[in-house]
Amino acid sequence: MLYKFKSRATADLIMLDAQGRQVLRILGKEPAAQGIVTVAQIPAAIAALEAAVAADEREPDAAELAQRAQASNETQDEEREDERQERISLRQRVAPFLDMLKRSAAEDADVVWGT
Repeated sequence: MLYKFKSRATADLIMLDAQGRQVLRILGKEPAAQGIVTVAQIPAAIAALEAAVAADEREPDAAELAQRAQASNETQDEEREDERQERISLRQRVAPFLDMLKRSAAEDADVVWGT
């Protein structure tokens, strides 16, 4: 399933199911098939996303910590560095959505979604 976010202020934004659900949960919204973030709710939504990004960046991934503890040679360290570089951070995932929210707020436009 895909989530398609729409606003009169921007182009449509499509997210895969897992990422769409994650964003909606961060916003305090039920990951339903349809919904809305009203203009009045946008400032709180932006703040929630930015707080989640900050928290994500403060706490290293648990799997990454376990891998570091087991690292015993340079080859393993290089492989882990490659894996870390391939990981898409929460900041990267929500950047387009944050942009959509900010532009929508500037133009007094709601953001709606559907599946």
